[in-house]
Amino acid sequence: MKSCPNCNSTNVTPFFELHGVPVHSVLLVHSQEEAKHFPRGDIELAFCNDCSFIYNQAFDPDKESYSSQYEETQGFSPTFNAFHRKLAEQLIDRYDLHDKEIIEIGCGKGEFLTLLCELGNNRGTGFDPAYISERNTSPAKDRMTFIKDFYSEQYSDYKADFICSKMTLEHIPDTSRFIKTVRNSIGDHLETKVFFQIPDATRVFRDCAFWDIYYEHCSYFNPVSLKYLFQSNGFKVLNTWTDYDDQYLMIEAEPVADEEKDISLPSPDEVMEMKGIIKQFVKVYHEKLVDWKIKLSDFKQHKRRVVIWGAGSKGVSFLTTLHINHEIPYGVDINPYKDGTFMAGTGQQIVKPEYLQNYQPEIVIIMNPIYTREIQHALLQMDLSPELIALT
Repeated sequence: MKSCPNCNSTNVTPFFELHGVPVHSVLLVHSQEEAKHFPRGDIELAFCNDCSFIYNQAFDPDKESYSSQYEETQGFSPTFNAFHRKLAEQLIDRYDLHDKEIIEIGCGKGEFLTLLCELGNNRGTGFDPAYISERNTSPAKDRMTFIKDFYSEQYSDYKADFICSKMTLEHIPDTSRFIKTVRNSIGDHLETKVFFQIPDATRVFRDCAFWDIYYEHCSYFNPVSLKYLFQSNGFKVLNTWTDYDDQYLMIEAEPVADEEKDISLPSPDEVMEMKGIIKQFVKVYHEKLVDWKIKLSDFKQHKRRVVIWGAGSKGVSFLTTLHINHEIPYGVDINPYKDGTFMAGTGQQIVKPEYLQNYQPEIVIIMNPIYTREIQHALLQMDLSPELIALT
């Protein structure tokens, strides 16, 4: 992908490379040997000087393998569930989602679609190869259909009053084609509303959050590139905002007739802001890695017991980028389906929080600071008081 998949421009600037990273970070791995020899790929990020989009030029979709072994759910966290429910309630109130037809693209285990159907008495269709029917015990299950496949043109006959997609678009390499598919499926139903949620690239690169750069995420959006994507493919953007400690970028849109489509590129000033953020990211990236390596070396020298809390994508990226193996033996995760599995690339065993009562860690590195209070509470419940270090 040498040209921008968001606007087809060839005015792109490569700025960051990372080689030999695991191609999946939340696929269940059942042995340490398998984890250490997990399939790998390269990251070569490029910035589009015309639409402000960032993408992995080296991404190979054939390396990806989404299935029921893809354990992406955050639904075991009270912090996340409170956010999820509040978001569902806001969308239901804003768009009067009662007794409506809803489609969710990339529904995962179906938690959000289930919330929308339960709270608004709606009917839903979810698309995701990672869906597991046995986990869904909702009383609204008989009003939902789940298709264990990727959403594509073949499902354009499915119509809805509301189409949503959470944490999926960043996995799509050909972003313009994908949003065009969504728009084409809507057709003349101009009253349909659309909601997408993705990671906010502005925060990732502004804060040099290198643990939020990993292979599955081949597409990185800021508000400028996201608005352009929807407007140039036949949508009117109603709103964009960030939430969840500015980690998530949201967009709401509605389809417009072809003659109303806005295909004008963002202004140079809009693009320049993100360009400056990228320049600063490149400048401080290696400094941040060195700081962490010094800190981890000090822990090792003083034989301090260290674990990470959050054995998902951030954890895998953090460990593999810093080449951490034996210095940190365990990754903690509250998702019971991960217990006893291993982290792709570096091979740390994933353990449930209760394991720490025996291990007695002295330092817990928290992969996502928004869960700090939740983690602190869990540790206190186990009479543990290690030093907490949250990634920032």
